[in-house]
Amino acid sequence: MAQVTSGLRAVLSVPAVYDLFENVVGAARCRSTFVHDFVRPVAGERVLDVGCGTAAILACLPDVDYCGYDISEAYIDKARMRFAGRGRFFAALLSDHSLDGERPFDLVLAIGLLHHLDDTEATRLLGLCRAALARQGRLVTLDPCYDRSQSPVARWIIAHDRGQNVRDADGYGRLAAGLFARIAVHRRGDLLRIPYTHAIMVCQA
Repeated sequence: MAQVTSGLRAVLSVPAVYDLFENVVGAARCRSTFVHDFVRPVAGERVLDVGCGTAAILACLPDVDYCGYDISEAYIDKARMRFAGRGRFFAALLSDHSLDGERPFDLVLAIGLLHHLDDTEATRLLGLCRAALARQGRLVTLDPCYDRSQSPVARWIIAHDRGQNVRDADGYGRLAAGLFARIAVHRRGDLLRIPYTHAIMVCQA
């Protein structure tokens, strides 16, 4: 099983395969619902997308000033090809100086990112996100989560995710405690075609 899981992770690092996999499980509908119910973007807002992948979320956003970061050059190349002219895309790790001249942002997104980071890494990243926000800005995150009410199938799928730091909803909330004035964490089990549980965290600066 370990070899199968490792092989799947390697295959998903290929942008075309990753996008195909997301389409199969219903990620497009997930993104649309996520944006409609929780992100609620406004045209003209300045948006930072941390761990943007292939920037597929742009298909669900209005005309915004978009800046995407991801450590995968392959993902960023795909984003540039698909969304040329709709944003700025950087194949780099977000750091204290990455956003010099770019901040502040009205909205920061971290989709499917926190569960790849341990507590120290995640807290540092959330601090960078907080520093990037405008006074009334907001951070919205989306990650798989464990929940007592989820089905055994959902728990098994999530346990074999590429990210090795999946938390329960309260665990994600604790990461942001002390950094944001308001934190709300929502659980959703209906965003994908497969049994799965998400935690959506909305933080206001």
